[in-house]
Amino acid sequence: MLTEPANAYARRLNTWDAAMIVIGGVIGAGIFLTPATVARSTSSGAEVLMLWVIGGLLTLAGVLCYAELGARRPQAGGIYVYLREAFGLLPGFLFGWTMALINYPGSVAAVATMFADYLCTALGLPSQVYVKPVAVGAIVFIVGINLFGIRAGAWMQNIFTVLKLIAVTLLVVAGLVLAHGQPGPALATDTLHPVSSWAFAGALLPVLFTYGGFHYLNDLAGEVRNPQRTLPRALGMGMVGVVVCYVLVNYAYLAGLGHAGLAASTAPAADLMRGLFGDAGATVIAVGIACSTFGYCSIAIAGGARVLQTMGADGVFFRAAGRVDARTRAPQIALALLGGWAAVLTYSGSFNQLLNYTTVGEWLGHVFGIGTLFWYRKHFIDQPAPYRVPFYPLLPLIFVITVFGVIVASAIHAPGDAGMSLLIIALGVPVYYGWQHWVRRHPVG
Repeated sequence: MLTEPANAYARRLNTWDAAMIVIGGVIGAGIFLTPATVARSTSSGAEVLMLWVIGGLLTLAGVLCYAELGARRPQAGGIYVYLREAFGLLPGFLFGWTMALINYPGSVAAVATMFADYLCTALGLPSQVYVKPVAVGAIVFIVGINLFGIRAGAWMQNIFTVLKLIAVTLLVVAGLVLAHGQPGPALATDTLHPVSSWAFAGALLPVLFTYGGFHYLNDLAGEVRNPQRTLPRALGMGMVGVVVCYVLVNYAYLAGLGHAGLAASTAPAADLMRGLFGDAGATVIAVGIACSTFGYCSIAIAGGARVLQTMGADGVFFRAAGRVDARTRAPQIALALLGGWAAVLTYSGSFNQLLNYTTVGEWLGHVFGIGTLFWYRKHFIDQPAPYRVPFYPLLPLIFVITVFGVIVASAIHAPGDAGMSLLIIALGVPVYYGWQHWVRRHPVG
């Protein structure tokens, strides 16, 4: 049967919890590092801020589409569910195969390693000795908390999202203090970094990637109270909050370091805090980044496990993974499998290449996921919709066309990674049919 049990999950997430998931899923480590990459592809502070505003508006268009999709199908699984219903089980499986088995655990492994690195730096521990054990320990701890249910996971997530927002606030304050109330230098043209219009357009790629992660709440939609009302509100509130944070942080970088200083930096957050507070400031922001990355791992594990659980319930993954514990209402086996695989990737050190290989697959998932909105509007034209995307079909078309352009640009920039991403997706086809054959020969019960 292609639907999860009606009462498998308990709806325990309120609007605040859901908005914190959106913020925590987007703000990871990117905003503390990516702005330097963007600055190197631009020639002024005004261009940097313009890119972050454009990226934020494009992402908001996608978020509004996800709000309608989540309100229409408020159940666990997110994009996998929309693709399965609109295009069939095979397309849904190919997304789940790429994301839940490779991208989600790969991103957890990568960000957990980053968390451990920043934590070791803050504590003065030798990274080469402690990073992998600390990263695996963080993954095990997060899985352990989530085994007790979404309420325990949300409690932990809320704490770490507030901590990362405090870190963002510190950066903004530091930048404004260092600017001495002079906004002009932050927006000035940097004559040392003239760039072409193509480079400026290409800088939108890392901006959009840094805005990624807004879809995790849809993975957890089966546990949101009054989802038709809460999902659109939380997605909108959370994403607007992220855009404001990102623009303010970039202004702070430019105000405190200048465009040339930002472009030359390899760790802009640490450089900005060091400029005001010395080495103690760099240590403080290292702790803040550690909190931010830890919070992201918590959301990725929780969301990815729900995709695995839904696939298991559909019979395209291990049936045991499709179970939801009757007492905690948590997909405990799916959580353990995802966390275990992420821990293996962490120790093997192979996650970075896997992430490079699956980036195109992830964004193709967004393109086709938003594309299902047109299918829902056509096939359920008379069905009352609790929330509808404004300016339809303009907003979903803008998002789909822009993101597809980003995918093409990414493929041109790194054709090897894009080719491997498509190959991984294609390998899912024989796996799907082989699994279906095995299931037919070994029926349950």
